[in-house]
Amino acid sequence: MITVALSKGKLLGPAIALFRKSGYAGKSVSAESRRLIIECPEKDLIFMIIRPSDVPTYVEYGAADVGVVGKDMLLEQHPDVYEPMDLKFGRCRLSVAARKGQPTRERMSAKLRVATKYPNITERFYNQKGIPVEVIKLYGSIELAPVVDLADRIVDLVSTGRTLKAHDLEEVEVIAESTARLIVNRASLKLKHAEISELMARLRRRPAARLNGRAGRRRTTRRVQRTTKRSTR
Repeated sequence: MITVALSKGKLLGPAIALFRKSGYAGKSVSAESRRLIIECPEKDLIFMIIRPSDVPTYVEYGAADVGVVGKDMLLEQHPDVYEPMDLKFGRCRLSVAARKGQPTRERMSAKLRVATKYPNITERFYNQKGIPVEVIKLYGSIELAPVVDLADRIVDLVSTGRTLKAHDLEEVEVIAESTARLIVNRASLKLKHAEISELMARLRRRPAARLNGRAGRRRTTRRVQRTTKRSTR
């Protein structure tokens, strides 16, 4: 059997939908379920529902054969795993944000205080810019840090930007783009090569089919438009 670690939160629903459409998840697998381990013996799969930050660790150490996790976590942790697939959902930006109207020129006379749950990414980013930085590690409510003068900047995931606007913040720089990725344990890929290869092949067919469907509809629409124009001449 293949053990799959899925991330709780925003990626869970789309991940379950992808596995279901690929024939790997039955009705017992649901984003609303409170179970942390869901066995699907008829599919030869076991799903584990865990925190996103723990998925790379479970896969790296072999507790799970494969996992679904955001690229942001992989950039932060650099786990020793294979990353064979971009699953194309959960798209967002890892961005620097500040209070609106705050000068964009970074302070060079003192360390810039940056609040984030991505300390490694943040430190690397500012080190490459040559800007001294004091990283303040937070686990939630990152947007409050500039509001209460805990930090000058924050580094966090941004999707629509509505949460930033609600706290009078704005994006000032984008560090990286993030989407959901499939990661694979190195030993599992050797020991269960046929099974994992089949799983990846079936997962790849789902996004491609949706994309081809949209492209096909666009081509059909263009053909209809051209035919209509010719008939009216």
